[in-house]
Amino acid sequence: MITANQQAQLKEFATRVAMITLSSFIIALNFKSFVSAGDLFPGGFTGITRLVQRCSLAYAGVELPFAPINLALNAIPAAVSYKLVGKRFTLYSCLSIVLTSIFTDLMPALDITEDTLLICIFGGIINGFALSLCLGVRVTSGGTDFIAIALSERKNVDAWNYIFCGNVVLLAIAGYLFGWDKALYSMLFQYATTQVIKTLDPDGRRATLFIVTGRESAGGVCAQIQETNHTATLIEGVGLYNGDPCVMIYSVVADSEVRSLARKIRHSDPKAFVNVLRTERVVGKFYRRPRD
Repeated sequence: MITANQQAQLKEFATRVAMITLSSFIIALNFKSFVSAGDLFPGGFTGITRLVQRCSLAYAGVELPFAPINLALNAIPAAVSYKLVGKRFTLYSCLSIVLTSIFTDLMPALDITEDTLLICIFGGIINGFALSLCLGVRVTSGGTDFIAIALSERKNVDAWNYIFCGNVVLLAIAGYLFGWDKALYSMLFQYATTQVIKTLDPDGRRATLFIVTGRESAGGVCAQIQETNHTATLIEGVGLYNGDPCVMIYSVVADSEVRSLARKIRHSDPKAFVNVLRTERVVGKFYRRPRD
């Protein structure tokens, strides 16, 4: 008989595999339609793969398949992620890389529109949505994400600026070889992708909570916050409306936790006043849910 814990694990596995498969299919479809039609160069290892394919076709007359190049480029970053981030996270991400590579080679080219600006904007939006599906189940599509996540979670190093510089170099080479208009349009594509990911990625957003409650309720409210593995700062104060003593609790949590946490706080103290602010950046120790 399957236990409740096993059922939860099976459901999580099925959900992750389904989202990875759907994401990989959309990425491949977007690559063979918008990216190919606009002759664009996405960021990361997908862009490097695309650049290698274009160079091979333009200078040697050989059309190389997508899968071998993409898998070879991801081999070393995947090994680093396996050691530093986690086994399950890396294996799920490798599944995404393999499926994306296979789908890309099997899918025929589809010309949806010839308008390059539309290709950049809508191609970037679709690409960002597909990548967000992976991030929603705590998996990455591979490439430079392996390096960035490993450095940020294990070494506390922000690698995104270095990855941005790498993409600039990639676009500079592509622009020099195949025309600067292609590089500039690729920037629009990458910008649209980034904005969609920022909007949809649940782990990329933080929220600051200012909670005003009574002294007798402060312990229960703090306990609700600590259940999320975050902590809080308690500040004694006086309510100017009625002059009664009160407590203000300050905490920063993941944006995805705000709704359920606010409901629990209201349950602990129906009169609690909760102010939620968007947090652009957090410096210092902040609990991140393990990806494995």
